[in-house]
Amino acid sequence: MSDPIICFGQQPCGIFPKRFLFAKIQTARRLQREIGGTIVFFYHDSDHDPRETATVLQDRHSGQKLSLNFVFENKIQKLYSPLYLKRVVADWKTKIERGLPAYVDRKLVEVFKTNTKTTVADFCLSMYTGMGLMEGITIARSSESSFRSAACSSEDYFVDLPYEGEIVRARARDGKFWLHKGGDKFIEVPAQGFGPEQVSPARDTRFRWMQSVIHCTHYVCGASEQDYINKADGPGVTFVEREAIDNSAEAYVGGDE
Repeated sequence: MSDPIICFGQQPCGIFPKRFLFAKIQTARRLQREIGGTIVFFYHDSDHDPRETATVLQDRHSGQKLSLNFVFENKIQKLYSPLYLKRVVADWKTKIERGLPAYVDRKLVEVFKTNTKTTVADFCLSMYTGMGLMEGITIARSSESSFRSAACSSEDYFVDLPYEGEIVRARARDGKFWLHKGGDKFIEVPAQGFGPEQVSPARDTRFRWMQSVIHCTHYVCGASEQDYINKADGPGVTFVEREAIDNSAEAYVGGDE
């Protein structure tokens, strides 16, 4: 039998990772101690939702909470570009750096200060790595052309396409491409040719698409994933619920090991 492959997935989920991601990592590491094998982080950085990277920090003295996020260069990029292509604004980084000591210790301030990555997804992953959270974990990114080209086809998907000077993640439907403005309003992106290296799956087809490349034996599920993953898409996979953690949507800044 082959060695276990323990996988968990997550979008870039904060400048400092949300605590539920830390809980997934801890669950995967516990499994590895019990059964051996390797751990793979399916980093879904082709998602486009800017709300994913909202980061809730707590003042170390007053306890007051602050929600911060990246600043984006324009509205199209903010709302529709995939996270691996949203660009980090230099002035934003300088401003955040000045206020961080009130919320995190000096070591984490230094991790932030020395982070030179220029896209949102790269910046977040560099933060998680600098915090020591990715040690010994293999990273598989949904934005990588090689990953996309190796993945199975999906009946429900997005395509990365040029639009008004940016690359946007447009939903494919009936031979057309759409950006969701909200409610029942959509923007149509001009039709054009594309290849598998531009395609990423929608939520309900994501696990099957991911699994066609990673072939995991164990998958650590988050709370919401339990509701929408079709476990029939992973025959033979053991699905493991992540460990519980308090204040799961707030930022992890250490102290829970």
